[in-house]
Amino acid sequence: MIVEALRRENVDTVFGYPGGAVIPIFDALYDASSIRVILVRHEQAAVHAADGYARATGRVGVCIATSGPGATNTVTGLATARFDSVPLVCITGQVSRAMIGADAFQEADTIGITQPVTKHNYLVMKRSGLGAMLKQSFHIAASGRPGPVVIDVPKDLQLEKLDDEYPESVTIRGYKPDGSAPLDDVKALAAAIEEAKRPLFLVGGGMVIAEAAGIFGSILAATGIPVVTSLMGIGVVGSSHPRNLGMIGMHGSIEANKALTACDLLVGLGVRFDDRATGNTARFAPEAKIAHVDIDPSSIGRNLRVDIPVVGDLRLVLEELAPLLHSKAATEWVEAVEGFRGFARAFEGRHEGEVGATPTPRAVLSVVNELLPEAIVATEVGQNQMWAAQYLAFDHPRRWLTSGGLGTMGYGFPAGMGAQAAQARGDALPGKSVVVIAGDGSFQMNIQELATCVQEDLPLIVVVMNNGYLGMVRQWQELFFDRRYSSVCLQSRRSCDRTCGKECAMPDGRCPPYSPDFAAIARAYGALGFSAKTLEEFRNALSAAIDARRPAVIDCAIGREENVWPIVAPGKGNDEMLYKGVLV
Repeated sequence: MIVEALRRENVDTVFGYPGGAVIPIFDALYDASSIRVILVRHEQAAVHAADGYARATGRVGVCIATSGPGATNTVTGLATARFDSVPLVCITGQVSRAMIGADAFQEADTIGITQPVTKHNYLVMKRSGLGAMLKQSFHIAASGRPGPVVIDVPKDLQLEKLDDEYPESVTIRGYKPDGSAPLDDVKALAAAIEEAKRPLFLVGGGMVIAEAAGIFGSILAATGIPVVTSLMGIGVVGSSHPRNLGMIGMHGSIEANKALTACDLLVGLGVRFDDRATGNTARFAPEAKIAHVDIDPSSIGRNLRVDIPVVGDLRLVLEELAPLLHSKAATEWVEAVEGFRGFARAFEGRHEGEVGATPTPRAVLSVVNELLPEAIVATEVGQNQMWAAQYLAFDHPRRWLTSGGLGTMGYGFPAGMGAQAAQARGDALPGKSVVVIAGDGSFQMNIQELATCVQEDLPLIVVVMNNGYLGMVRQWQELFFDRRYSSVCLQSRRSCDRTCGKECAMPDGRCPPYSPDFAAIARAYGALGFSAKTLEEFRNALSAAIDARRPAVIDCAIGREENVWPIVAPGKGNDEMLYKGVLV
């Protein structure tokens, strides 16, 4: 029944790791020629890969894990998907029904453990109704605000012959998500936009989920209203669009944060208004009325006061809103916004330091932009994530895969693997390469998945921006903890001077070599491995990796103390940005 359900839901790829409690499921998959089963090397990676598949395609991602430690290993991946509203169905094995509660081998309370990190979960205890549960799982995962669903299936049920029918449709009492918004609420939003002198759109990941980029592009063309994005909203509006000011928040662009401070109406579309985006909420958009459109009513007003709430599916709301908007953005406001952009470029130019031989993050990512202009990009978490958000260009949704809410190190590599698997099946954006932007810390969280890439012939390119540190933590220690670099150096030895970084002008030639050798590790797994210490070496390595169409890792050295700028310090408002240590 489980494999039949996967077929009926048009699932073509499953990520999993077998174990005793799911052997019957994997046995059935052996004969399922229409379903590609990708054997990962850790259950966390299975969930992240299914997540990357889902984000790249807009379809439900599917993963399978065994009972006990197999199921508990999925928790971080499930929490990542829950935070970012990613539709997943995670099938876990459970000990036989008669053994539940007996502390049996590899038994765990999967339902209790996963309840806080899933949209819904099921423990199957009866032969009848399994088909309905599976149908409900896919429906719940994909509808309303999407999220992960766990279905926990005891092994003895997997072994029984079930004559359940798989239902064509599903009705769940108490769960009937309705995407339509009250027309009066939409009219109130339209009136506020028409009346505003300095309106600003803020787009988030909900716009990607709702497939609302097309209608929103039409609204932008008709109104000329400036737009900023959250981290998760990158790609909804093209990076080169003249009204796109970029990302807001702690590491947002100068012009985006200045526009936030100056606007008199902020229209949030599919955003959570989380703390990294808002900074000090008392200083967030201080002159603006705030409108918030989201399909999840619980997200509206959770973090900020909202003057104009609209609950509904974003695409449907925007389709109703578009014909109600008749005015163009005021020339004075457009000119002011362009002034913010000009100020930002001039300010950054005045504070740029000398460029040395070691590649800068901006230079490395400019080469990625040049050689892979249409790539699907998955990132790890840390400085690499923020640099990628700042410097890479995106003209379409579903090309940007990142852990925004939970901030999961170890996410990007397996998520990119999932997107690459979708490419192979023709499910993701057609003809796109997949590249992972990683740090030397986060890449090691799931580095074992190189074996999966080689085994499954997934030509994923991983760019490791290697500074020998847990870079984001080191940056905070530099800026806010008097350069006391505690437990962040990845190349230190017990013999190193503990005051390194505090007493030295910067880490220097006395430091041990970078460890590990990522290029050598890649080659040990059977992938291509490159090391680059100059920008030209990086360009050559990336070109070779693209041409080879094989799994590849490029270990690219960057400056040891490169920082992400701008930064909004904790407790500060978005109007209090620092750039290279200078108040903007």
